[in-house]
Amino acid sequence: MSELSAYEQEREANIARNRALLEQLELKDAVAALGVSVKPKPAPKPKAKPVQAAKRVKRESTEEAPRRQSARLRKDDAVDPNETPAQRRKRLAEAEARRKKEEEERILAEEHAHLAKRPRAQELDLSVLTAAEELGDEEMNALRASLQAITHKPIPRCIGSVDAWVYDSDKHDAREAEELRKRLGQMKVASRAKVTQNRVYSAAYHPEPTKDLIFFGDKHGQVGIWDAQAPVEEVADEDDEVTPADEKSGGKYWRLQQHWPATAKSSISSIRIDPIDSHRLYTTSYDCTVRQLTFVSGVSRQIYSSSDVLISSLELSPSGHEMWISDVSGGATHLDLREGPSHTRWYGLSDQKIGSVSINPTSPHLILTASNSRSLKIWDARKLDVLLTQKQSGGATSSSSPPSPSKYTSGPFDFDFERVQKFIETKKGSGALRGEYAHGKSVTSAYWDPRGRSIVSTSYDDTLRIWELDAGKYDASPVFPAFTPFSRIKHGCQTGRWLTPLRAVWTPNPDVYPHFTVGNLDHSLNVYSCKGELVAKLSDSVRITATQAVTCSHPSVVERCATGNASGRCVLWAPPDLA
Repeated sequence: MSELSAYEQEREANIARNRALLEQLELKDAVAALGVSVKPKPAPKPKAKPVQAAKRVKRESTEEAPRRQSARLRKDDAVDPNETPAQRRKRLAEAEARRKKEEEERILAEEHAHLAKRPRAQELDLSVLTAAEELGDEEMNALRASLQAITHKPIPRCIGSVDAWVYDSDKHDAREAEELRKRLGQMKVASRAKVTQNRVYSAAYHPEPTKDLIFFGDKHGQVGIWDAQAPVEEVADEDDEVTPADEKSGGKYWRLQQHWPATAKSSISSIRIDPIDSHRLYTTSYDCTVRQLTFVSGVSRQIYSSSDVLISSLELSPSGHEMWISDVSGGATHLDLREGPSHTRWYGLSDQKIGSVSINPTSPHLILTASNSRSLKIWDARKLDVLLTQKQSGGATSSSSPPSPSKYTSGPFDFDFERVQKFIETKKGSGALRGEYAHGKSVTSAYWDPRGRSIVSTSYDDTLRIWELDAGKYDASPVFPAFTPFSRIKHGCQTGRWLTPLRAVWTPNPDVYPHFTVGNLDHSLNVYSCKGELVAKLSDSVRITATQAVTCSHPSVVERCATGNASGRCVLWAPPDLA
């Protein structure tokens, strides 16, 4: 409280004296008339007024508009007071017929909606696969023409030799790596396009040497076909002025709904092109199916399905007649395409998800698996066939060699993890598991190189590991004498739930020094030689602003790589003259 001035103090003293005098004279009314206390309270300080909300102007009330009614109700309510009983019966019958028709249409629409959410197992034509995109006649004809252009002659995949690119001196390897660095280190972004609508999960490069035709599988069962070097059509507006092509897009692309429904339950986990007949494309999906798309007829059909086990990867043998399919339950299924799905063999090779399966191209009986159990394993499929012999004979068999697939007259056959484990511990099962290596965390992928000699693995322990095996010891002993990686490369692999797990993938071209590509979390593409040497690090900070999680390379052209990211945008890396 602030102190009173001298004048106010004197004034207050005079008031007090006058009041005491009046009270002595018993003049209370006069005291009340003064209306001032001996110690009056000072006036409170003014407070800041709060900000008032703007007053809303109340709209003038208008008359309520009449509610809308269907034509049926309007007709029913508009009753003619002079109608005859016959007219009334006719009107009611017509109204009932309309109600029945509307109810039937509603039920039919619900059935179609229900069927649309179920996986489609029937054969599907291109017109059905592209129904969601609503392609016009010109776009559909362009798609058919692009697929037909690569069906004139088969382009079989070349298989390397197990003794190729093997030198006694490290100087030769260094010279080959330097030559590779000159060819790949100058590659730039040649084309970009949003090929799929959702996150890219898998990719495959078609072997056609005159085209850059790449197939991408996304999170919702969609296959994007990208002709990356095709000229972009310029569009004319209403004033006949030609609009230049969008710099953010390159080439032509089409989208096929290969697996249905279009949800995360249909994610395409892997894409493979037939190694002998490059006119066939195989896709695996989380909808528990494997489908085959034929470019000649443009028809997609289901060739395999599991009951309720999600399929994680697929690999075809060099002959193109057999395939191995891995799943999230830890199993690997062998399917002979000449026999059909009724003769499949399922082996429980792990107690956790197998993320990838790879077939040795020069020794197809050696199967490589990578699983969430932190283990990388090499299996001998010939030994696993002994389990079939025991099951058919009801016990042990005296035959020393495994039976041929033609002897299997019934199936499918299932061998769970416990039975496989007990089998490899027996004398007859010795050699079924040729090699095993434990990683620090889950093994995302593991693949053989085109020679069938080297292995590269990717793990969540942020390490890339490389093996090189001596082919002369493949059959010399039932188990590889030493199965340890000779090179360990630190590489960030913590992609989380919003990025596709990084996988190191070998270049399938056997005519070039073996090397592999892998995406980097710093938005670059890394290329390593089979000796673990960094050959190239491709990046473009202006045009590339996302992790290139999925990679693939051209099977016959060295200076070609393609990548895809989590938004569905894909990139073609090529020499500067094409970029």
